[in-house]
Amino acid sequence: MNGGEIPMQQRWPERLWIVRHGESAGNVARDAARAAGLARIDIALRDVDVPLSPLGERQSDALGRWFAAMPPEERPDVVLTSPYLRARHTAERIQAGGGLRVETRDFVIDERLREKEFGVLDRLTTKGIAELIPDQAEFRRILGKFYHRPPGGESWCDVILRLRSALDTVSLHHGGRRVLIVGHQVVVLCLRYLLENMTEEQILAIDAEGDVANCAVTEYRFDPRAGHEGALVLHRYNFVAPLEQTGTPVTAQPDANVASR
Repeated sequence: MNGGEIPMQQRWPERLWIVRHGESAGNVARDAARAAGLARIDIALRDVDVPLSPLGERQSDALGRWFAAMPPEERPDVVLTSPYLRARHTAERIQAGGGLRVETRDFVIDERLREKEFGVLDRLTTKGIAELIPDQAEFRRILGKFYHRPPGGESWCDVILRLRSALDTVSLHHGGRRVLIVGHQVVVLCLRYLLENMTEEQILAIDAEGDVANCAVTEYRFDPRAGHEGALVLHRYNFVAPLEQTGTPVTAQPDANVASR
C-alpha cells in the first residue's frame, strides 16, 4: 500500500447463509389440492399469514441445532427475514435452538425478502390456471417464468429488482459480519442470480434441477482474492444435511401458489 492510501473496507459479509423457511401449512394444502385434482388450493389465510406446519417447526428446530453446533464466533450475528409468518417463525426457532448470536428483537424484518406475489394466480393449481384463466397459462408459456408477470403479481425480474436493493443494504451495513437471510424459494434463487452474476438461462437451469428444500442452506463465504475487490463465493447450495443428521424429513414442495412460479 502506498503512503497515504486508505485501505479498502470490506463491503460484503464474511459469511452469508440464505435459508428457505420450513414446510408451511400452504405446502400441505397444495399437495392435498393437487392429489385431489382440484383447481383451487383450500387455505383461508393470506399468504403472509400462513404458518409453519408441525414438520416445518421440526425442520427449523433441526437447523437451529446445526447452527448451535458451530463455535460461537462462527454463528450468524445478523438476521434478516421476510415478514411472512412462516419465515419469521423459522428464524425465531433457529434462535431458540441456540443457533444465533443475535436476539429475536434485533431481527431485521425486510419486506423486500417477501414471497413472490402471484396476483390473479394466487391459490390456483396448474390445473386451475389452465381451466380458469387459460390466457395467463399461454402468456407464461410464451414469455417464460422469468419475465411473465400475472395481473396484480410479479415476475422473477420484479423480485430481482427489490432484491438488488436489499443486497445494497447488506453491503452498506453488514460488511464483515455473518448474515443469515430467511426467505422463500424464489428469493433464494434470485439472490443466487444476483450474487453470481447469472443469466436467465443459467438460473432457470438450476431451478429446473429441483426445488429448494424447506430449511435448506445456501452459503457464501467472502474471498478477498475473488474479483477486483473480493466477492462472496458459493460454498454450498440446497444443503439439507442439518435435517438428515437429525432424522427430520426433507421436503421440497413449492408454496401453495406453485403454479405461477
